[in-house]
Amino acid sequence: MNRLDYLFLFLVYPGFLFSGAMGLLAGWFDRKVTARLQWRVGPPWYQNFADIAKLFLKETLIPEGASITVFFAMPLFAIAGATLASTIIMVINQAPGATFMGDLIVVVYLMIIPALALMLGGFASGNPLASLGGSREMKLMLSYELPFLLALVVPITKCGYSIQLGGIITHQASHGPVFFSISGALSFVVMLLCMQAKLGFVPFDMPEAETEIVSGMYIEYSGRALAMLKIAKAILAFALPVLLITLYFGGIKFTAGGILRSIAEYLCILLLMIVIKNTNPRVRIDQAVRFFWRIPTVLAILAVLLAYLGL
Repeated sequence: MNRLDYLFLFLVYPGFLFSGAMGLLAGWFDRKVTARLQWRVGPPWYQNFADIAKLFLKETLIPEGASITVFFAMPLFAIAGATLASTIIMVINQAPGATFMGDLIVVVYLMIIPALALMLGGFASGNPLASLGGSREMKLMLSYELPFLLALVVPITKCGYSIQLGGIITHQASHGPVFFSISGALSFVVMLLCMQAKLGFVPFDMPEAETEIVSGMYIEYSGRALAMLKIAKAILAFALPVLLITLYFGGIKFTAGGILRSIAEYLCILLLMIVIKNTNPRVRIDQAVRFFWRIPTVLAILAVLLAYLGL
């Protein structure tokens, strides 16, 4: 492929434009289901797109005392990391032969960049509430990354110790989905909980906590910068469930029946997250740390042991 092909993959499909659009539609699905659970009508499907467009038209304010370079560079890093991770996942799902050594590890690291960027942007803003949100995000990352990585060992082990997404997809095509095993089901539950924290969904939304620290790290962001952070989060909301489908259900099958099945799997994962979000109160940061280092970590270790035993 030439440079134009790579630019198309990154900027149009399945990169920035496609992943961003799917993420914003996922956000609408979240808002619509939440509204129905609360006996409200909810927004129209285009509401998130309208919100982003409105933010791009608004003035971007510069907070006094902020580190300007870091403050405005971080949204770019966030959106680049999320887009690249989503692009790699989708390209390999379409063509498992395009896999490369360690691409799964690359994707995991890329998905950390948006949280790190948001954290550094909050610290650079000079606002004490943003710094508090960044501090909470740092502690939350330290708590959920351990069980997340341990749970990741299960599909790697079950798929012949492959750290290539393409290898994991092809192995499940011949041996069945990882999810339909004891270790796979336990690992999936752990990954789902960690994904809830990665996206900052209730009960793990304490880094932004609108009613407590006024959106935390987002508090000083406005206009285009805020829009880019929202888009980066939307892309992650699309890419993370697709990663779970890849690791536990054999990836997305680009056939008529396969696409429908993959959409159903994606919506089921999203629905589980929305149910968790709407049935649990926000926890304190110390409670979140204790929770992830106890229950999910123990479950992940148990899942790894069972995977080594072939269960």
